[in-house]
Amino acid sequence: MKTAPRFSAAALLAVLALAGCAPATGYAPSATPTATPAPTASPTPTPTPTPDALAAMSMADKVGQMFMVGTPVDGVDPTTLAAVRDDHIGGVFLHGRSDAGTAAIAELVRAFTGVVPAGTPRLWVATDQEGGTVQVLKGPGFDRIPSALEQAAQDDTTLRASAAAWAGQLTAAGVNMNLGPVADIVTSPEFAASNPPIGELAREYGYDGATVAAKAGAFAAGMREGGVLPTLKHFPGLGHVDDNTDYSTGVTDQVVTGDGPDVGVYASILPQGDAVVMMSTADYSLIDPDVPAAFSPAVVGLLRDRLGFDGVITVDDLSAADQVEVYSPGERATRAIDAGVDLLLVSADPSVYPEMHQAVLARAESDPAFAAKVDAAARRILAQKAAMP
Repeated sequence: MKTAPRFSAAALLAVLALAGCAPATGYAPSATPTATPAPTASPTPTPTPTPDALAAMSMADKVGQMFMVGTPVDGVDPTTLAAVRDDHIGGVFLHGRSDAGTAAIAELVRAFTGVVPAGTPRLWVATDQEGGTVQVLKGPGFDRIPSALEQAAQDDTTLRASAAAWAGQLTAAGVNMNLGPVADIVTSPEFAASNPPIGELAREYGYDGATVAAKAGAFAAGMREGGVLPTLKHFPGLGHVDDNTDYSTGVTDQVVTGDGPDVGVYASILPQGDAVVMMSTADYSLIDPDVPAAFSPAVVGLLRDRLGFDGVITVDDLSAADQVEVYSPGERATRAIDAGVDLLLVSADPSVYPEMHQAVLARAESDPAFAAKVDAAARRILAQKAAMP
């Protein structure tokens, strides 16, 4: 494994003490579950630059690295393809549902990796492969993955081995990032049906910090072992709200605090190995009631300052979520970067990407302080890509 992101030891211990969580112990993987054979992936990444390559990059290339743009899982979106070829974006996201299997997904991935210019940082290819109702890729070569709630019934060692097998299936298809696991604590089993984004879909690993940290940590560890970068979501916690940010506005959490168990889950898992963290787009009345977490320096600051996380921070979809529709696409992008987000997810509606890209580039070229944030984000992204196998 590569070196994990840097953390402040004092801050980490303080959060763990307040949250009542302890770092999960190491795992001893058991035999890997039998998986459906899958063809070897043929997409070949371009040579990976070191973070020192940042100095040689244009501002446009740095801005491009900060975007992950969606494409339908059953076809090639022309806007996304052009963004890979011309803007050198950091990643693509496979959106929707597919039963086509590994070979078809590998062919789709090749359409994007095949236009990555020589010398450009490797392309992240991501999807949502959590399990249960949230499994984008199925069909020959992909196991049916149980829901997080069902996964939690496995012991940690077995779950880690299962996740490694699922990750191997993703890598066979050319996918190298998974936007999972879910690290949200749902209030209780009784509340789950009233929590549309997580509990209603059985996406939670449990109802207390220790359980969620252990199971989400095992899933993340398995992903890494299988060659896939995991993404912990939805910081600082989405298990207590009664609306879904994708389909509702004004979604507000009134439970999560900066020193509570929801943030403590991340304090427990993040030191275990490389991972990206995804910001929620809900509002958090006890942390920053004024703006969604994705646009809040205070919420991002919990991750950077209290937990000492210096890895890549991404954000829930900014392209089509009702929660952020009050802001223009360009404003969504620039506000997220101003708050400290590194990687902008534009997954459901790629058509808004050009407006977002132009807004970020124009701001970076005219505002030195904003340009410094772009540099910092691009540096973290390059470092994370260079650390991957």
